[in-house]
Amino acid sequence: MKIQILSDLHLETEQTDCPPAPEAELLVLAGDIDSRWQALGRFANWPVPVVFVPGNHEFDRRDVDEALAQLRQRCAGWGITLLDREETTLTDRQGRRIRLLGCTRWCDFDLFGLAARPKVMRAASYFVKVMQSTRDGQPFDPIAVREEALAHRQWLLDALQHTAAPGEGWDATVVVTHFGPSLLSADPRYGRQPGTASFCNADDDLLPLADLWIHGHLHCRHDYRVTHPGGHTRVVSNARGHSHKGETLGWDPLFTVEV
Repeated sequence: MKIQILSDLHLETEQTDCPPAPEAELLVLAGDIDSRWQALGRFANWPVPVVFVPGNHEFDRRDVDEALAQLRQRCAGWGITLLDREETTLTDRQGRRIRLLGCTRWCDFDLFGLAARPKVMRAASYFVKVMQSTRDGQPFDPIAVREEALAHRQWLLDALQHTAAPGEGWDATVVVTHFGPSLLSADPRYGRQPGTASFCNADDDLLPLADLWIHGHLHCRHDYRVTHPGGHTRVVSNARGHSHKGETLGWDPLFTVEV
């Protein structure tokens, strides 16, 4: 399956065109498309199926649970498949069944280990202040973010370890998250700074269970392979970022991968 990948378009402030990629069989939107949600409508009536995993900014200044329900309803009206701790299976042109597992996979702040968690959670205060999100009338603060992140990780682990019933298997597994799955996805501008734990998780142990892992969130591009006893897992991000920061240099809206 040939997959076009877009994320971090930030169309609430940025202006860019994103045409369908030639021969693509699926479009994956890996979050932070438009904090206002309006520009998501651009992807209605797309020539191929569209799968969308919300980014953190899709929840800006909203109750996270109410926002998810409302966003899901809007996506359904646009014909976009929203995945948040959900999976879907598509058949490609060769008749191969491709399983997609999607969740935002919020940051659990364990990227640098238990001892560093208090420090990176303090650094995360900036991240949550920008969002200004709530849950049940309370700030969606680093403690609440971590709680949600752990629920997402458990769901993802269970889904990846699930064995299909006879005759209901798949030929490849693709994971789509907004947050990065490894320190290998860190933005080279910031490296191992405490704030990086607000962008990446230590999900390296989950990587061998997927054939392809797509993410966004970090405003830089990635395409690397992690080798393991079962073969290798490809990790890809095609995040656009902000033009005024020079993050869009080299970004290709027609970027595709095959799985």
